[in-house]
Amino acid sequence: MRLFVALLPPQDVLDELERFVAPLQDTVPDLRWTQRDLLHVTLTFLGEVDDRTLERLLPRLERATARHDRLNLSLAGGGAFPGGGAHARVLWTGLYGDRRGLARLAASTTAAGRRVGTPPDNHRTFRPHLTLARSRHPVDVRPLLEPMSAFAGAPWTADRVHLVRSHLPAGGRTKVLYDPIASWPLRTPK
Repeated sequence: MRLFVALLPPQDVLDELERFVAPLQDTVPDLRWTQRDLLHVTLTFLGEVDDRTLERLLPRLERATARHDRLNLSLAGGGAFPGGGAHARVLWTGLYGDRRGLARLAASTTAAGRRVGTPPDNHRTFRPHLTLARSRHPVDVRPLLEPMSAFAGAPWTADRVHLVRSHLPAGGRTKVLYDPIASWPLRTPK
C-alpha cells in the first residue's frame, strides 16, 4: 500500500482557501486543481509499504508524534515547483507559523519510516506546503503567483498527525482516493 504522513487543515481553513482560489481556477486551463477532500500537508512520503512493515511502523509513528507539541500554523502566499513558475507542474500555498516545529515533526516521522525500512524520500529538504494544483506537463503558472502572494489565511492549530493510504487511479477510476489508516495527537504545550 502507498502511504504518507500528513497534517490536515481544519474545515474553516479550507473554506477560506477555497473562497480565495475559486476565482483563479480558470486562469491556467491545463492545471488540475486538488479536490478539497485531498488537501493536506505532507510530512513524510513513505511510498509502498507491506503489511508487515506497517505493523512495525504504527508504534514508531505514535512514539514520534508523542514527542512533539501542537503547532500554530497558517496557510499563506503561493509558489510553484519547479521554481519560477514558467515551467511548473505544481502550484502550492505555503505554511507559516511554527515552521521549526513542523520541520522537526517531519524529520521524526521520516526517521520512524526509515527505521522500519521504508524507501528514503528523494526530496532534498522538507519544504512545507499544501498542493493546490498539478499539471502532467510543465505550464506557466506565473499569472497565479501574484494573486496568490496576497493570500494570508487565518491561523490554526495542528493537533493531530495522520497516516494516510493513497489509492492511485486504476480499474476505470480516474481520481486519487485517500484512506485514513491511523492518527495520533500532538502534545498540548505545558
